[in-house]
Amino acid sequence: MTTDQSDDVVKRRLERARERLSERGIDALVCFPSSNMGYLSGFEEEPMERHLFLFVTPDRALFVAPEMYDDQLRDASPVADIRTWSDGDDPVALVERVGEELDLEGGQLLVDDRMWALFTQDLRAAFPEASFGLASEVTDELRLRKDEVELEALREAAEISDTVSEEIRALGAEAIGMTEDELAAEIEERLADAGGEGVSFETVVGSGPNGARPHHRSGDRTIGAGDPVVLDFGTRAGGYPGDQTRTVVFDGEPPAEFEEVHDAVLEAHDEAIEAVQPGVPAEEIDRIARDVLEERGYGDEFIHRTGHGVGLDVHEPPYITAGNDRELEPGMVFSVEPGVYLEGEFGVRIEDLVVVTEDGYERLNDSPRTWRPLEG
Repeated sequence: MTTDQSDDVVKRRLERARERLSERGIDALVCFPSSNMGYLSGFEEEPMERHLFLFVTPDRALFVAPEMYDDQLRDASPVADIRTWSDGDDPVALVERVGEELDLEGGQLLVDDRMWALFTQDLRAAFPEASFGLASEVTDELRLRKDEVELEALREAAEISDTVSEEIRALGAEAIGMTEDELAAEIEERLADAGGEGVSFETVVGSGPNGARPHHRSGDRTIGAGDPVVLDFGTRAGGYPGDQTRTVVFDGEPPAEFEEVHDAVLEAHDEAIEAVQPGVPAEEIDRIARDVLEERGYGDEFIHRTGHGVGLDVHEPPYITAGNDRELEPGMVFSVEPGVYLEGEFGVRIEDLVVVTEDGYERLNDSPRTWRPLEG
């Protein structure tokens, strides 16, 4: 699997990474199969038991990889220096030789934050005198502001999500009697039919009281008339994810308090987005959404952060939460998704992705935010 990035884009990213390593006096960044590897090399793969590393130093980049990946790496990445090992070989011995060549034995190394313990232990064994830190010390800043290639992919993913959101909501009464799992499968089939590349995350269909659980995915509960249903889903385009949430009542009359809750969440959502512009601290966006819900009497039922960054990972910096005083900058992309969750009754969440622009924001999602079903 590869990201849709040109060699020139990847080379520019590598150059920026090298500059940052040099500025910080760091000897190497070590990536394993992850979004960081995709960002800095153009090559993506799922983590596996075999040793596959991308080493980036202030002046070089090279792969250590199983020989079965040699052709794939050469096709996908401008990183031409590929050191391979065969099944039956000791990959740690190759890592040690590469370390000697790159003079890493007593150096400062940054490894992928989510690298499997198996591989971090082997790196520590290969370089017992080295000091270790987290790749995010460098990669977070590199990836925080999206370039135009990334933004176009995110726009495409959002457009597909919007299209399917409208199609699903147009089911109206046809959705009554479906289970959450069945509706989730319908959403995922339509995302694929619309050109999506799989799903960004496990599709959320939370009906009735299940919608009051922010981390509910989908289950065997049957959707009934009058049930508020939280629909949170997305697909990828060019390797980048969409992520949007709408709460809809497919047919019948909702619970007595539902319209008030939905109106409060929509107000919090819109006021928070209207405040997005360069220079505003991330925590201010969270505060604005939270203040609206406090004033409407639902502050205690808003039990998660207002948003998260979106890029190659569907959850990444910047986090729109209390205590994050990082100022927003053009090119940052994140969700705004306030929610209210009434335990045992229902939940409401509304989510769009936004891009910080030079003088404000661009909203990536544009499907209707009302709770009523759409005309088919």
